[in-house]
Amino acid sequence: MTILFGILAFIFTFLGGFFAIKFKDKLHLILGFSAGAVMGVALFDLLPESIELAKDYYSISSITALIAVGFIIFMILDRALVIHAHDDDSCENVNHQGFHGALTLCIHSFIDGFAIGLAFKISEVVGITVAIAVLVHDFSDGINTVNYIFKNQGKTKSAYLWLIVDALAPLLGVISTYYIAVSQNTLGLILAVFCGFFLYIGASDLVPESHHKHPKLLTTIMTILGMIVLYVVIKFSA
Repeated sequence: MTILFGILAFIFTFLGGFFAIKFKDKLHLILGFSAGAVMGVALFDLLPESIELAKDYYSISSITALIAVGFIIFMILDRALVIHAHDDDSCENVNHQGFHGALTLCIHSFIDGFAIGLAFKISEVVGITVAIAVLVHDFSDGINTVNYIFKNQGKTKSAYLWLIVDALAPLLGVISTYYIAVSQNTLGLILAVFCGFFLYIGASDLVPESHHKHPKLLTTIMTILGMIVLYVVIKFSA
């Protein structure tokens, strides 16, 4: 069953990225929606799930502290690897930030699959719950991966390449867990750290980028819509 969910994760991720490529002329609206979706996943899915899995071993304050740690870690990595802004079109490293952002999301997608596999080791109920949560935002992951490439002047060919890598990542993550075992509380802590990652991606990158040189009203509405959609989907899939 874990492999099945890995294949579904591949499909959902690819469809999301294909949607972003097909409608790249509306990129600012898609970015706005993605920002809301990413933060919605963090607040409505990863946060409660991490508390539920780890609450018997760690206090809620410890779990939320790990969310802050995840935010700080991602911020440091982002600023360390993305050394300068790319406002100058002549910059020879113009795709550096897009590469970094797409790579980060691919790593996250791998850990998504890793989380599915580990969750099924705990129990089938926990596994299905985590898998559904992953599928809910995999579509958005595909969109975000493509957006990272396009908003940093990447080409369509490059976007498709990274989309395929991102779509394969969760399937590979699922497969890797056949050789690894992690406890329920440890999985909860991992999800808390990724909650921090998502909050940083949404608030510090996608929201500002979606508003850059575009009408703020429409992109604001799309961001709110993204959060609402994720809330509704997660609530009814729980």
